[in-house]
Amino acid sequence: MLVNIDKGDKLKISKIKFEGNEKFSDKKLRSAMKNTKQINPIRIFKASKYIKDKYKEDLASIIDTYKEKGYRDARIITDSVFLNKKKTKLAINVKVEEGRKYYFGNIKFLGNTVYSDQLLGRILGISKGETYNGVLLEKRIADKSKPDGEDITNLYQNNGYLFSNINAVEVKTVNDTIDFEVRVTEGPIAYFNNITVVGNDKTNDRVIYRELYTKPGQKYSKEELVRTIREIGQLGFFDPEAIDPKFKNVDSASGTVDIEYNLVEKGSSQIELQGGYGGGGFIGTLGLSFNNFSARNMFNKEAYKPLPMGDGQKVSLRLQASAYFQTYSLSFSEPWLGGKKPIQFSTSLSYSKQFLYSGSATNVDHSKSFNITSLSVGMAKRLKVPDDYFVFSSAVSFQYYDLNNYNTGLFTFGNGSSRNLAFTLGLSRNNKGVNPIFPTSGSEFSANVKFTLPYSLMNGVNYGDLKNQLDYKLRNIGEGYFGSDDVFVAQGDLIDGPGGNRIAPENFGDAAVDQGKVDQKKFDWLEYYKFKFKADWYTKIAGTQQKALVLRALAEFGFLGSYNASRGLVPFERFFLGGDGLANFSLDGREVIQLRGYPNQSLSSSDGGTVYNKFSMELRYPLTLKAAASIYALTFVEAGTSANTFKDYNPFLLQRSAGFGLRVFMPAFGLLGIDFAHGFDALPGLTEKNGWETHFIIGQQF
Repeated sequence: MLVNIDKGDKLKISKIKFEGNEKFSDKKLRSAMKNTKQINPIRIFKASKYIKDKYKEDLASIIDTYKEKGYRDARIITDSVFLNKKKTKLAINVKVEEGRKYYFGNIKFLGNTVYSDQLLGRILGISKGETYNGVLLEKRIADKSKPDGEDITNLYQNNGYLFSNINAVEVKTVNDTIDFEVRVTEGPIAYFNNITVVGNDKTNDRVIYRELYTKPGQKYSKEELVRTIREIGQLGFFDPEAIDPKFKNVDSASGTVDIEYNLVEKGSSQIELQGGYGGGGFIGTLGLSFNNFSARNMFNKEAYKPLPMGDGQKVSLRLQASAYFQTYSLSFSEPWLGGKKPIQFSTSLSYSKQFLYSGSATNVDHSKSFNITSLSVGMAKRLKVPDDYFVFSSAVSFQYYDLNNYNTGLFTFGNGSSRNLAFTLGLSRNNKGVNPIFPTSGSEFSANVKFTLPYSLMNGVNYGDLKNQLDYKLRNIGEGYFGSDDVFVAQGDLIDGPGGNRIAPENFGDAAVDQGKVDQKKFDWLEYYKFKFKADWYTKIAGTQQKALVLRALAEFGFLGSYNASRGLVPFERFFLGGDGLANFSLDGREVIQLRGYPNQSLSSSDGGTVYNKFSMELRYPLTLKAAASIYALTFVEAGTSANTFKDYNPFLLQRSAGFGLRVFMPAFGLLGIDFAHGFDALPGLTEKNGWETHFIIGQQF
């Protein structure tokens, strides 16, 4: 059999017209049709296609638009879809009958014994005399668009009443006023019975079961069911769009229900392999991240497929090298230390070596180097108060900075070392859901402080005098002399200081008078405190989870301070604002803050800022959220500022930008993307706006 198919030309909708509409304009009714659009050259995300099923949904949306404004009797009398005269495009005519406007009358609750009329009335939130809104009434009874919505049905289902049923019934209509009865059938309390998971071929059962909020014998709660779906999705081992809790053996007589969580496992490990030319030479990167590792099976040969997996631990290895620097790092984290409580343990070790170079791979001086050795250990505990979305974290870290004849503008001394023993305390709350790659709801707040010990209160060094020594006029006395690097003075001789003061050289300690030696003394042990705050919101504007238009709002603030004004701020741990937010390697504990539309790190001074703030808003729309690849488009506006000192800081003097971009997440390679951003303001020291910048995003977090 041979079947010939003539698809014909793809036809677009040239015009959508309405008849009989007096209360709403054609434009208003066309906007209610979310999937059926007429041709508009400036619209990006919606094509003007005719799809029969979507068209029928849009006709129902037109009626909902009327119901939201009190027109309960509105209906579509006729609708027609036809070709234009040239038979090149489609046209749609819709004839409506609007009816009269109605208002809510008396609302009475029947059958409710568990909750009072007053409580149910507050949740319903509708008063006598308000304009009739059939869509709002339906949502307050049972909001089908939000599984965790604040409605009467969820009130009952979150407290064990799985078999409850709530209906709003019109009982009386007088002129333009409608009286309602909300009829409640409460039913018996239900309990979870058997809880099972299927589909986890690699991940061990216990890794999933410890995240479940639905336990056998526990009172049924829809809220806990939704929370469990979120927690499984946040693991990152399963396709969050495919998590399906199936109700089995629902028995109203015994009041029990079995839940089977159907999961689709996805790749959780990632490889990062990059090569490129930059900074005068070739830069290569190899990164391996095993996000579902099993340390306890490291010595079990049968567990290597190709690596021991399934216990939810994370191991990351990263190597990066070029002609002038090398970086090696290893990190490990265990989300449930001991397996009993959600206490996360993490540790990391890294080493980097930077050689002095002059912008070309052929001009690298291997005798001049800057080495950093870092070690950190941290713990994080999930709290129960104020709620169990809160996490308290603590960490201790140590960095050893070793400079060998490394004289650059980055540091004020070229030979010597610095030590950074710091403690970090943080409090965060994260209820983003459900998909960690593309959240459609929830928020994430975090505040943390990183600090060192106040060494200047304990070491007895007067850093004010140490600084004044730079101005001393030294002279030869007896057998003493001074050179460019060191000071040799006979014991007991006095040296003239400012104002004619005479200071004994033994009071200098081991501090020399040149800037580098003084700073080496000041920064032998780094002394500082750093505070950071971040707030991140996600709001679904329209659509479903798979096709949701999501607004992301972000605010950040950071501040680096010192205990001792005489000792001053450290040249490490600073903020560098501007660009894609990525850093190939970090020499000095710096934090790179993304602000697209400007070159990387261009909105802070060369030494880095000690205070910054940033605001950002993104509109995101998913093109696909499949397990193999998640792709979404975005458009954004953002602004930020950075200052060297708090005295110079003006949070409202912002560098602004706007643009659009694309993100692609593949389990094996992480998040990739590109942004095209326009900077509306000039770079520091310039007068013309920066204009367009292109940013490539590789490996950035969600």
